[in-house]
Amino acid sequence: MINFNGELLFKENVNLTTNNRGFKYGDGIFETIKVSNNKIIFWEDHYFRLMASMRMLRMKIPMEFTLEFLEAEILKTTAVLDNATTFRVRLNVFRKDGGFYTPETNKIDYLIEVSQTNYQSKDSYHIDVFKDFYNYSGLLSTIKTNNRMLNTLASIFADENDLDNCILLNERKGVVEVTNGNIFVIKDNVIKTPALAEGCIKGIVRKKVVEIITKHKEFTIEETAISPFEIQKADEVFITNAIIGIQPVTKYKKKTFTVDFSKKLAANLKVLEIAGN
Repeated sequence: MINFNGELLFKENVNLTTNNRGFKYGDGIFETIKVSNNKIIFWEDHYFRLMASMRMLRMKIPMEFTLEFLEAEILKTTAVLDNATTFRVRLNVFRKDGGFYTPETNKIDYLIEVSQTNYQSKDSYHIDVFKDFYNYSGLLSTIKTNNRMLNTLASIFADENDLDNCILLNERKGVVEVTNGNIFVIKDNVIKTPALAEGCIKGIVRKKVVEIITKHKEFTIEETAISPFEIQKADEVFITNAIIGIQPVTKYKKKTFTVDFSKKLAANLKVLEIAGN
């Protein structure tokens, strides 16, 4: 079932026209959200990121779009799939039909898709750099817009080269993120992740992991520019997103990494998910 503007519909009954602006111009944004045991994980963070993104893209936020309203709409949609406990939710917001580059209105439609998920962290995880195109730095790149062509091409490259994921670079050839999440690099007692100014998505789990690391007195967290060379010299590397949580990386090119601290962080994050902070 699909939730389209509050109405639950079978997929084949969802009427998106050829004038849909998300389809024609990528004029839309989305949140990928995890729901477990009837609880939306880190919901407040997702909600406020969505609101900030809509404001930045000059979308008109409906009066009813409160934290409580959207939470109820998501849970109403997951309730239809009563044979599972953990779900992957995509909340898509796009400007209403009409116009060419200039829209006829800034009012929006929303669509909520739900699927069962049971993602398990992989014991072996191999990544490399995608060099064909750049993920240009800037504030717009920090938003989860519908334009994911770079991520699509990088994912195809990964599939063709027996990789689990690819690192995206910006125009300065600095590390930005991976195709589906943020990246962290550990060397000695310093943990680095690309700064938002590098063009990475303002990840919800990225934020939570930064908060966790900040409380570890033996480690220093830096949001900064990272070169691909630093990854090759790292002790550990891991990636994050809302569905997988933390996925340790075991191999980059010919370099093999340890995963000890990454697994400890993953356990800490799991506690945070349950606690709801």
